[in-house]
Amino acid sequence: MVGDHMDPGETPRNRASEYEDESIDLRKLWVTLMRHKWGIITLPLLVAMLVYLYVSTLTPIYRGTSTLLIEPDTGNVVGIQGVDSMSASREYLQTQFELLKSRRLVADVVDQLDLADHPEFDPSQQDAGLIDTAALTDWRGWVTALGLDDFVPVAEPGDDNAGPSTAEQRRQRAIGGLLGRISVAPRRNTHLVDISVEMSDPVAAAEAATAVATTYIERQLQARLDMTEQATGWMSNRMADLKDQLDASERRLQAYVEEQDLVDMDGVTTVEASELSQLNSRLVDARQDFARAENQYQQIAGVTEANWREQATVPVVRSNSLVSEALSAESAARAKVDELSQRYGPRHPTMIEAQDELNAATETLRSQVEQVVASIQQDYELARTNLRSLESAFDDNREAIREVQQKEFRFRELEREVETNRTLYNTFLNRLKETTATADVEDPNARVIENATVSGAPVKPQKSRNALIAGVLAFMAAIGLALLREQFDNRIRGSAEVESKLGMPMLGLLPLQKKVSHRNQIARLFSRDRDKGFSEAVRTIRTGVVLSGLDNPHKIIVVTSSVPDEGKTSLASNLAASLGQMERVLLLEADMRRPSFRRIFEFDQDRPGLADVTAGNATSEQAIQCFDGIDVMACGTTPPNPLELVSSQRFTDLLEKLDQQYDRIVIDAPPVQAVSDPLVLSTHANTVIYMVKSDATPVPLVRKGLERLAEVNAPIAGIVLDHVDVKKSRKYGYGYGYGGKYGAEGYYDYYGYSGPGRS
Repeated sequence: MVGDHMDPGETPRNRASEYEDESIDLRKLWVTLMRHKWGIITLPLLVAMLVYLYVSTLTPIYRGTSTLLIEPDTGNVVGIQGVDSMSASREYLQTQFELLKSRRLVADVVDQLDLADHPEFDPSQQDAGLIDTAALTDWRGWVTALGLDDFVPVAEPGDDNAGPSTAEQRRQRAIGGLLGRISVAPRRNTHLVDISVEMSDPVAAAEAATAVATTYIERQLQARLDMTEQATGWMSNRMADLKDQLDASERRLQAYVEEQDLVDMDGVTTVEASELSQLNSRLVDARQDFARAENQYQQIAGVTEANWREQATVPVVRSNSLVSEALSAESAARAKVDELSQRYGPRHPTMIEAQDELNAATETLRSQVEQVVASIQQDYELARTNLRSLESAFDDNREAIREVQQKEFRFRELEREVETNRTLYNTFLNRLKETTATADVEDPNARVIENATVSGAPVKPQKSRNALIAGVLAFMAAIGLALLREQFDNRIRGSAEVESKLGMPMLGLLPLQKKVSHRNQIARLFSRDRDKGFSEAVRTIRTGVVLSGLDNPHKIIVVTSSVPDEGKTSLASNLAASLGQMERVLLLEADMRRPSFRRIFEFDQDRPGLADVTAGNATSEQAIQCFDGIDVMACGTTPPNPLELVSSQRFTDLLEKLDQQYDRIVIDAPPVQAVSDPLVLSTHANTVIYMVKSDATPVPLVRKGLERLAEVNAPIAGIVLDHVDVKKSRKYGYGYGYGGKYGAEGYYDYYGYSGPGRS
């Protein structure tokens, strides 16, 4: 908000933190890139052009490509896995790719094509191009060119260039050179492989690519023949060992059969197993019978043998049919005796007959009970004896079977050993016969599908592609440099940066006056109304000052800056002229170290000024002169110590007197960073306007000045930007929020340079 004074004790850095925004400002990014657009455009074009020119001087490289089909070895003629076992796995194919680039294979190609003496690999036959890249990177060449070879040794042990090359050295150099020019590229989802060789000679490149493929096939075929011969010799030696092992195992089997007197191992084992099965079935039945007999026996075991009546009550005895009938008969006889005893006496013949029947029934019952009990005891003893007999027989038979099984196990072990040795011997015998019969019928697992042809166009260097890549990289680097420069740029260009970097409101701005050559003319530009935009900018600042003091009018206004040449004097004079259109205004020159009012307003040399009035050597009426509708009091005689002057009671009294005579007093104060005068002057002010030169004054310098004012509780109204380039600001899109868009581009160094335009 315009006129938002900074509270006492609050520093501009704290205020700035309120405006921090960590989000990416795309508009600011675009403005940054547009401001550095010529560098961003020029650097990629220059780099691309240089790369294109450099690449054009390089020797063209041609590529010869032959196509090879590598098939997995699934149909081995020899038929023995492990003699030349090759899977179609990825590892197998990768191994073949490495073999295609092996040094031994390349050495055969070099010898076959006599590449050791080819100019491609012989430096003595090569002509230096327009730019000798080898010489540029060879430090020994630079030492020789500078005449320092007498002091610095340039030859190294084993260096091929240190003297005449031998034939072996040329051969090794050619092998190494060809290795670096060979590339193997498998085609996706196929067994096809492209073998490419890149050389400056297109014919030699095609011949080398074809030679690599054919040499690989020849070496593979020879390797397979060698392995087959080795396998045949190894199998012949192995056959004798296998025959000895087979004979020895057969002898061990026969000796065991004779030692154990074995005739039919399968028959013996079958009979023994059948007998054991029958015994086991009988043993199960016997255990069931014994359990049943033991249960019955346990029921009568608790009753004394003499107490037959109690034995008759045992369920197992009572359930017997004879005992049950005897019990019924005894019950009937006893019922009859009880019935007759009611009518007859004990000696009555009928009663005697009934009693005899009862006794006979009781005797029959006793006899039947004793027979049943004896039968239960007898069954128990028989069941127990039978169970023990069967268990003993089962144990004897099981031990016999275990012995037979042990013999059978050993017999089968020896039999399997014989069969294994016989099978292995027969296998090797058959393979040896097949290998011997097919030793000369080996087929390679690879074949050439397409021989390399002579290329008519080089593949390297790709001028346009390299230049494009270099240009793109340079373009990215240019953008990075621009952003980096912007990141470290601590100058202020717009209102947003005033708020974000300084934490202060902006009162307005003064556009850059390129058509006005002298700074004195700018100080009175508003009064002469030569620039409508400039006048409107001053009115905007005036409005901000007036509106910020509606409740408490700002009668004394101090205008200062961080360092000289930021336009504070121009602002003070033009602001006073603007206020003078409405009020009675006094413009006071308090910058006594660098006074400029005499030049601006063309004062008489002998007219006294502020210093004279304060010292009591003149009156204010003598020092004041009217210009452009306002009263102006210049510095006058330059005092030896301006700080003591403005700090004196006389100055305070003078300011109070003038305050009563004028509606506004605008004081042109010295820079804050140069002297302490503005700190004292700010204590008399109702508001302080801080002037900052756009795109020039460093932010830390402005912050330091604002902090010094904050230390004395100066009522800072806000910031005014000076030297704003309106045309550039509209181009780059800087917004200031005061009816227009302004910007600036430039450089300012307080310690070495001073900006043009105004004091």
